[in-house]
Parts: sequence; C-alpha cells; structure tokens
Amino acid sequence: MKVAIFFGSKSDTDTMKKATTVLKDFGVEYKAFILSAHRSGDLLKKTVSQIEEQNFEVIIAGAGLAAHLPGVIASMTVLPVIGVPLECVSSNSNGLGGMDALLSIVQMPKQIPVATVGINNAANAAYLALEILSIKYTELRQKLQDFRKKLSVEAAENGGMGIEL
Repeated sequence: MKVAIFFGSKSDTDTMKKATTVLKDFGVEYKAFILSAHRSGDLLKKTVSQIEEQNFEVIIAGAGLAAHLPGVIASMTVLPVIGVPLECVSSNSNGLGGMDALLSIVQMPKQIPVATVGINNAANAAYLALEILSIKYTELRQKLQDFRKKLSVEAAENGGMGIEL
C-alpha cells in the first residue's frame, strides 16, 4: 500500500502534511514530492513513471491558483489522482481563497478525471486514498470500518443523542 503525494511549492508543506498524518495513522506508506507542473515538467513526468514502477497505487496532488498539477499528473498515468485545491497565501496571490484552484481541479476535461476534495483538505484526500486502497486490502478496510465506528461513538458521546442547552 503506497500513496504518492505531490505539490508544487514548499509553502504548501504544512497543508499537505495533513495527508501524511492520516496515512501514518493507518500504516500506509507514502512518499512526497515538491514538483511544479510548470517549472519541472520533465522531472515530474520521470517521477510519475518511477512511482508507477515502484507500485504506488494512488496519487494525491495539491495545487493552488490555476492548479494544473493534478490534471497534468492524471494525463501521465491511469492511477487514481486526488486533487487538493490549495489556497494561495503569498502576497502575490490573487486573493480568491482557493476557489480558483477548486474550480480548476474539479473541471478536468472528459476522459482524464481527477477526484477533488475541499480547499486545503489534504486530510480528506488521504481518507479517500485509504478508501480506494481498501478495495484491495481487507486489513485496511477493517481499520477504516473500526475508525468509522469510533467516530460514531464519539459523535453520540458528544451530544449526538440530543443535548440540553
């Protein structure tokens, strides 16, 4: 069970670490790469080819602004790609709060899909990757089922049965 994580800028590290935390919690191996679809296209293509050879099974790709990275990666592989739209926080950003990236990733052309999660929601990308992997790995499926039961119990304990205010 291996997941590759790509993002285009070192400034996105803190957001994308949320995916690695989830993967670690479930015992899934991962490797992260900081590669730009625009500035390092040849290296990106070589790296995608290498992760296929190394039997990675799902890709998470975070990108901001025009957010080409997930779509470019999807064009290079048939592995499932999960896009994480990132809010650009640099002083040079256009101030769209990640909506530009969200719309860019979610509107991929026909035949080359990219699954998309919420803005900055790298953790949900990891949970989706786990669900995809759980189709093949029954032990992971059981871990996810146990995790969901735990969430349900916690919700009930936290007032899911009704509270008095």
